[in-house]
Amino acid sequence: MWNLVPLKHTEHGSVFPRDVTGVTVTGTESGAPRKQRADSRRNETALLEAAAAAFVASGVNAPVRDIATRAGVGVGTIYRHFPTRADLIVAVYRHQVEACAEAGPVLLAESATPHAALANWIHLFVDFLVTKHGLAEAMRSDDAAFQTLHAYFLARLVPVCAELLDAASTAGEIIPGIDPLVLMHGIGNLCIGADSPDYDARRMVELVIAGLRLR
Repeated sequence: MWNLVPLKHTEHGSVFPRDVTGVTVTGTESGAPRKQRADSRRNETALLEAAAAAFVASGVNAPVRDIATRAGVGVGTIYRHFPTRADLIVAVYRHQVEACAEAGPVLLAESATPHAALANWIHLFVDFLVTKHGLAEAMRSDDAAFQTLHAYFLARLVPVCAELLDAASTAGEIIPGIDPLVLMHGIGNLCIGADSPDYDARRMVELVIAGLRLR
């Protein structure tokens, strides 16, 4: 069974970059064929997406068999990739942060206006926040695997939000000088209690987006 004891990485301090799952990436990856590496990454992505769906449905303590079934893999495959539950939670979190970060420039390039891009990205950010069932509790644990996640979250997403705000401000669409970190904190606070039937967090966020408009 999984526990929340993180692995000790013998490659600590490696000069090689690490992907969103924490796996060290080298130029040759032990000589594995490129197609095999690509297939492995696709499989890992599918596993992370299956785990994310299971976390939404059942929280971060979702049974590993449920995650394996969703991913179409054996339980052993999950354990090979993620020896502890903490490893999987961290990988899912980082994977989704990356998706949110990478969406910013795409939305800016493809949306009709910078304000539309900003609004669409904020909606993605809200989706990210409100589907983290049980993650907040897990991150309050003493597990070392979670200690750097908040800093990672800010390092990846604050610059994206800043770029979108700058573009909308330059276009004369929103109030200038909005601090991206303050905006993200505010949206995060609005999302607290989003699972309550008596509170519409998304409606409140819509009001914030409308309030950014330059009158």
